[in-house]
Amino acid sequence: VLANLGMVALIRVSSRLHTPMYFFLSHLSFVDFCYSSTIVPKMLANILNKDKAISYLGCMVQFYLFCTCVITESFLLAVMAYDRFVAICNPLLYMVYMSEKVCGELVSCCYLCGLVCSLINLCLVLEIPSYRSNVINHFFCDLPPLLSLACSDVTMNNVL
Repeated sequence: VLANLGMVALIRVSSRLHTPMYFFLSHLSFVDFCYSSTIVPKMLANILNKDKAISYLGCMVQFYLFCTCVITESFLLAVMAYDRFVAICNPLLYMVYMSEKVCGELVSCCYLCGLVCSLINLCLVLEIPSYRSNVINHFFCDLPPLLSLACSDVTMNNVL
């Protein structure tokens, strides 16, 4: 948590790091911070308490936030790869192609895709009619443990 927040702060403070690569890296660090903040509090509570239960609503919120972080991180990594591709293949036009506006739009698209794709996954999980059990053998609400409890066909969930 401290490393990710420190990275974001350092990139924001140092004017030498105001380049597209570090802009994307700061957003990647922020998403990793959100990742940790989604899972670790409940995990620590489970370690300290005998009652390791999570409400259905709590599980779905944790699942949605976790999926959002995972998907956003994947899109950010793809954008970072594209950034390096442009820097290597077109070094003279790099700053034209990767302007502040373009970088902002790419990052916004990453967050938007993460939110929308996670919402689709959440809707499909909520449409599963019944579960065999309400006990997940996992320390957080993730898709594979949820789907393993389903009593119906979850092919579409697996495909997405």
